[in-house]
Amino acid sequence: MRVLAKNIIEAARKSPDTEVEASGWVHRIRDMGGVNFVILRDRSGMVQLVLNEKPELNLESVIKVKGLPALNEKAPGGAEIRVSSMEIISPAAAELPFQVNGDLAKAGLETILDNRILSVRNPKIHAIFNVQATIVEAFSAYLRSQDFTEIKTSKLVWGGTEGGTELFEVEYFDRKVYLAQSPQFYKETMVASGMERVFEVAPAYRAEKHDTPRHINEYISLDVEMGFIESELDLIELERGLLTHIFALVNEKNSADLVLWNASVPAAEAVAAAPVIGYEDAVKLASDLSAKSGGAKIFDINPEAERLLCEWAKNEHASELVFVNEFPRRYRPFYTYPSDANRTMSFDALFRGLEITTGGRRQHSYEAFVEVLPRFNLKLENMQNYAALLQYGCPPHGGFAIGLERLTARILGLPNIKEASLFPRDRKRVSP
Repeated sequence: MRVLAKNIIEAARKSPDTEVEASGWVHRIRDMGGVNFVILRDRSGMVQLVLNEKPELNLESVIKVKGLPALNEKAPGGAEIRVSSMEIISPAAAELPFQVNGDLAKAGLETILDNRILSVRNPKIHAIFNVQATIVEAFSAYLRSQDFTEIKTSKLVWGGTEGGTELFEVEYFDRKVYLAQSPQFYKETMVASGMERVFEVAPAYRAEKHDTPRHINEYISLDVEMGFIESELDLIELERGLLTHIFALVNEKNSADLVLWNASVPAAEAVAAAPVIGYEDAVKLASDLSAKSGGAKIFDINPEAERLLCEWAKNEHASELVFVNEFPRRYRPFYTYPSDANRTMSFDALFRGLEITTGGRRQHSYEAFVEVLPRFNLKLENMQNYAALLQYGCPPHGGFAIGLERLTARILGLPNIKEASLFPRDRKRVSP
């Protein structure tokens, strides 16, 4: 029976005279003159193999070995296998276009992405997606614990949620449809159906011609929607609980992955301490902070403002998280619920210098919806589905979306969001 690398130390302690079988990829080969070492990599980690003869192996070949387990504090994981037999299951080519066991810092992002089929085997890159898997697990588990229902919605849509811009066209039989920017309409529909609380984990698409470290054109959106709320503050409190649970589970399950990136997650107390600041106050604060360091005046919540506000939250509130709410109506879509003539019940969550969440309360009144359309240059005849959602009884509701790649990148301190996407899609990259 196959034994994983992480379990060899236990086998060595309990049954050192019983052969074990291990299989995986050849990560490293060392000839020590008379004794040969192979580092075998599997999904659980690495184990050292000891061979008396020099093996005819190439790096990344898939092998199976049998041998006696033995304790060795100098070996990876504290144990090794003294090999009695070895089988090459699948040999790798002698020349690898990417050095899987090499230093990522020396490779460069473009090289890593150009060779993604191999680079994704690197243990440090594996760690990114281990963390990401835990984020999704924690997100879903927490919402289920709060009586949310998971839904799956179509990614082929008739038009845009936010007015039809920045959409990817798709040929659909004898007509054109679009890749969904957001599941928001469907989330709202299911809230109005009586489910009241729903969530989805799914891709979203934005045809934005950006080329920045914070944007990709296909990303995973962690979407939440719930009914019978009073304001965006209800959503902020939900996200506090959600992020607290995510960080706790990442800390529990991914401690070794965090170490590889010299990363940490905020404690529950830090999330609870995250301040909520209104948009106008946030802009003024960011501008004042910029001026103190000789920077330019700030007029909106731009990337520099996000960075400064998170630094302020860390220094003044011992939190790397800050919520900015009460965005002006001019900056929010037509469906955002107004708190007065100029402000909305909306918010952004900023974490470690980057916006990771946008959300807010939605409009639930059909009459108010019809009244606001001209202000956004929209026509009722083009919004019939959304109108029907509100026309037949819709509770006060709202929601938000967390960008999975952005949250992953912020947790691990990755400088580019593309590093947190398995196969990133941007203006230039559609392969592999």
